[in-house]
Amino acid sequence: MPRFIIRLLISLLIFLPTLTLAGSGTAREKRWAEQIVDSLIDGEAVWLTAGGQRFLAIFTPAETPETRGAAILLHGIGAHPDWPEVIHPLRTALPGYGWATLSLQMPVLANEAKASDYLPLFDEVAPRIHAGVKWLKLHGILNQVLIAHSLGTAMASDYLAGKPDPAIRAYVGIGMIEPKADPRLGNVAALKKIRLPVLDIYGSQDLDSVRQAAPARVRAARAAGNRRYTQVEMPGADHFFTDHENALMRRIRGWLQRQADGMELP
Repeated sequence: MPRFIIRLLISLLIFLPTLTLAGSGTAREKRWAEQIVDSLIDGEAVWLTAGGQRFLAIFTPAETPETRGAAILLHGIGAHPDWPEVIHPLRTALPGYGWATLSLQMPVLANEAKASDYLPLFDEVAPRIHAGVKWLKLHGILNQVLIAHSLGTAMASDYLAGKPDPAIRAYVGIGMIEPKADPRLGNVAALKKIRLPVLDIYGSQDLDSVRQAAPARVRAARAAGNRRYTQVEMPGADHFFTDHENALMRRIRGWLQRQADGMELP
């Protein structure tokens, strides 16, 4: 057998698992989108396009006479934009305090996928966030913040460490993970490059990787000279803030009011 054919077969064997996971993720997004749209009560389905791919977002307008701004929400690993833990409570509660929300479907893989399997999908993150930012701008909302949970924080931090849109004026990272597999899957390396206001919030019963890396995240923010970085540990809360949703909401709302309330583009 010719040597180049052998190399081709080896390459296919190496990348086949990734291709299979990616394909199942696309189908998963489609299934979830159908289920969410059919059962959506709060908010409206919005279809955005990034990288030639159509994906679902959920927009929930502010319920107050004036809109303070909008929060773009990024869910965790293998989840969706109306995930019942963390995302749905924030998506539906923030509008009552003047903050519209736009919850984005981020790239997903099959259930058996590990965090490290998501690295090839990180290139899809920035285009999706940019699509959300652009949609909000077109609807007259220029003051925007980014709120992410779990793996979504790694995606958000990676985006903010690059070339973020200046409309995003603050960042809330909930349960900021720090897997040992690759620095890009965590937040420490990215926090060394982020200088906008950051709220790093996690629970005292959070994942080991979140709690153990907390001091490193503080050091990273200091290395960036970010004086607007705040870290908060919430007593008794786990990674999904079970039974602590209201406390999480109050903490985020108060911080946003101090750091990003009604700010405009320069």
